[in-house]
Amino acid sequence: MKVILVDQRHGHTKTIVLKGWVKGLLSLCLLGAPVALGYFGYQLAISQNSAIFSEETAESWQRQLQVQSEQLEEIKQDSEQQLEALTLRLALLQARLVRLDAVGERITDIADLDTDEFDFSQPVPVGGPSNNLSGYSRNYNPSDVFSAVDQLERQLEDRQQQLEILEGLMVDRKIQSDVFIAGRPLDRGWIASRFGQRPDPFTGRMSFHAGIDFTTGRSGAEINTVAAGVVTWSGPRSGYGLMVEVNHGNGFTTRYAHSEKLLVEVGDVVKKGQNIALVGSTGRSTGPHVHFEVYKNGRVVDPAAYIHRTVR
Repeated sequence: MKVILVDQRHGHTKTIVLKGWVKGLLSLCLLGAPVALGYFGYQLAISQNSAIFSEETAESWQRQLQVQSEQLEEIKQDSEQQLEALTLRLALLQARLVRLDAVGERITDIADLDTDEFDFSQPVPVGGPSNNLSGYSRNYNPSDVFSAVDQLERQLEDRQQQLEILEGLMVDRKIQSDVFIAGRPLDRGWIASRFGQRPDPFTGRMSFHAGIDFTTGRSGAEINTVAAGVVTWSGPRSGYGLMVEVNHGNGFTTRYAHSEKLLVEVGDVVKKGQNIALVGSTGRSTGPHVHFEVYKNGRVVDPAAYIHRTVR
């Protein structure tokens, strides 16, 4: 075997002849180096793979998967519990809204407000152009939802207390207005005889007239109460004919006499303006009319002061 050496500086060459064992040793080195490198690379790869895919590694992965599975299950259970709690709170809020609607409708009725303007059965009309000029919008996250529900719950509780207080005041005012004696027993008609001294229509002598006579000139007109109360008399009474007496509380009582027909009975609760009888000419009467009397603490008083009162 010949080995040629070249001098790069001067361009000279030199030839070396290898013989015997030197030639064999050099050949072995040249041929064995790649094989040795391949073998060591293979051993290294086997050792690394065995380290990566060992049984301990598999067990570690299994434990991590188990932990992650348990965490996911906890998150799922927690989410379900929060959803159930949110559903329950929303149901309670809905019940409160129904209560507020009922209170609102009752106040509307008591205050005689316009039902078209205060219609609690219809959703509130809202709207308007979007001011989101940047195009950015953000969805609610769970914490925002619970915060919004908390705020809504506080607002509903506050509004409910306010409406209940207002309802109580309106009911008290309504009761006071209902039992407040004001107005006349006939919607139409005129005064035929006033309260006080007058010539008796049967004897012509001066006598005391304890009420005011209203008439329309015909029988059958509706006689209405001038205030709410309880019927304490309904039937014939000497001199009065068919008469209705109503106790309004606070010491006030009214009487409606000479009716041709009675529409209520003793013990009935009557409302202000309710039709309780029809005009007639029963008892000591010269023609169809209603004799109207007002008593205060058991003493008869002039009904004129109550007829011309302003209804509260």
